Amino acid sequence: MKNYTSLLVIGIALISVFSFSSCKKDKCVQTVTYKKYNPVYMSYDALRASVKSEPARALKTPGKIYMKGNYIFINEVDKGIHIIDNSNPAAPQNIAFINIPGNIDIAAIGNVLYADSYIDLITLDISNPASVSVLKRNENVLPYRTYTNGGFAEPAKGVVIEWSEETVTEEVEMDCNGGGWWGGPMPIFEGDFANVSGPQSGLGSGGGTRTIAPGIGGSMARFTIWGNMLYVVDNSSLLLFDISQNTNPVAFGSTTVGRNIETIFPYKNHLFIGSSNGMFIYNIDNPNNPTFVSSYTHATACDPVVVDDNYAYVTLRSGNDCNNVIDQLEVINIQNLANPQLVATYPMHNPHGLGIDEGTLFICDGSEGLKVYNATNVLNIANNRIAHFSNIQEHLLSNWFKSKAFNVPINELLMNQTYFNGIGNYLRAEILHRLDINPFQRSTELSHAEIHELIMMCH
Repeated sequence: MKNYTSLLVIGIALISVFSFSSCKKDKCVQTVTYKKYNPVYMSYDALRASVKSEPARALKTPGKIYMKGNYIFINEVDKGIHIIDNSNPAAPQNIAFINIPGNIDIAAIGNVLYADSYIDLITLDISNPASVSVLKRNENVLPYRTYTNGGFAEPAKGVVIEWSEETVTEEVEMDCNGGGWWGGPMPIFEGDFANVSGPQSGLGSGGGTRTIAPGIGGSMARFTIWGNMLYVVDNSSLLLFDISQNTNPVAFGSTTVGRNIETIFPYKNHLFIGSSNGMFIYNIDNPNNPTFVSSYTHATACDPVVVDDNYAYVTLRSGNDCNNVIDQLEVINIQNLANPQLVATYPMHNPHGLGIDEGTLFICDGSEGLKVYNATNVLNIANNRIAHFSNIQEHLLSNWFKSKAFNVPINELLMNQTYFNGIGNYLRAEILHRLDINPFQRSTELSHAEIHELIMMCH
């Protein structure tokens, strides 16, 4: 009996050992091959020697839009600015390009244009749009960019101008029961630092006491001019630049606003600052000292804001980095600026920007196109649609097997802003992962069902 007891004890001990070993082996080793993205740097000296006028070029990845007099300035994301002569609105002419690495935002007054270049603010003389000159560069006044998915950059090496692709094969621990990213560790992509989401509609005029009027920016603008001040928003702050001498902007300080700040819109001595979870209102009766008035909170979402008379209009959209599941227009009564109140909501498809002009509301509603409303009665906007310019999905489908632009790997096609405006590296990886599509498969080899799903998710 004693022997049996000893054997039983030994057996239990062995089972415990094997069980422990089994637990340790719950993580299986798997060989994976995936794409890794490494930062490519431009030195600060090279960055600051790069600004110059060039011949006109085609728009490839258009960003924000700015109007000044007879000219339209269109940002080419991180590359520079297209100058469009709009003297004849029926036939605008692309006349020149300003090479500005790292450019996202624009503002102008008189013959002076302000533009960001990664961490610097540049002041340009645009009296001759075909041959601009640098008047001043305020160095290191804007924040160094941050990146999603753990992307790491070293500021001492310069600014990151792109991410080089590297194929990596390595052994990694995986869950024995499945799970984990389909192609190995998630690659590193550039984040949506500057809130680029394609051409922006919506007009926000600067003002103040100037006799020279500034230009007009879009609903996604991060630069705006009021009085003698240029206001710039970054992820959390409002930055002030004194431009009482147009050609010599002087950093004037900053004020903390909140988290995830996205846009700025001036109206009647107030700044309406949009964030991913609401709107902040600042009084600028004294432009040198913006003072907080109130805030309005909504569900977390990427959103712009525009204002007209007694109402602010905010669009929320789903399917983006802000993790929102709502697509809608919100109308906020701001007659009492200290206590803004939501008065109406309207369902939308997937709004990407909006504008308001004397009671006419314009909404870029994703794949459903541009919608135009008479918004004079804010409680009945849905029933007062004036126009609808649609057929975006049909346009994509009709070109898929005809245009040479589609005869490329799907990961390359998704970066073509002509057809997939607003899709960046991070969203590209997430979309293809969710749809279980090989990123290196040619777009023309996808099934009709896959193409349909892809278009629905992107638009």
